[in-house]
Amino acid sequence: MKKKSSAQKVALYGVLIALAMVLSYVEMLIPLPVGIPGVKPGLANLVVFLALYTMTAREALLISMVRILLVSITFGNGSAFLYSMAGGILSFLVMWIFQKNDFLLPAGVSIAGGIAHNVGQLLMAAVILENGAVFTYFPVLLAAGCITGGIIGFLGEQIRKRIIRA
Repeated sequence: MKKKSSAQKVALYGVLIALAMVLSYVEMLIPLPVGIPGVKPGLANLVVFLALYTMTAREALLISMVRILLVSITFGNGSAFLYSMAGGILSFLVMWIFQKNDFLLPAGVSIAGGIAHNVGQLLMAAVILENGAVFTYFPVLLAAGCITGGIIGFLGEQIRKRIIRA
């Protein structure tokens, strides 16, 4: 693969961050009839997943963290930032470890990331609220992480295969 110039890398990062922000916004428009806070499709994680499999881990982490910061500033608030950052960091670390060690197939890596994201948010909620009762949401968030993580992993793998062929 051809080495990219600094300008090409910056442009690529900008496009990926913008795409992740658009997906985050679209996600806010999708009503989910679950009734549990924190259950979302995780559409922006598609970009992080693709970055993890097509770029360096450092680049993928940078894209994830900048996206979380910008989405929180644009559409959220301080607590949304804390929850997103806790979930995003734990999710990224789990996906990176599994992807790096070829422990799981890509869809499994995404599922593990979805579950870890929910665990990270629950841990942050428990700290902020000073109450472990938030973990009663875990079974629903576990199921949601498996379903949405599986879908994102499947879609990401299909897109990745097409990018590699292009």
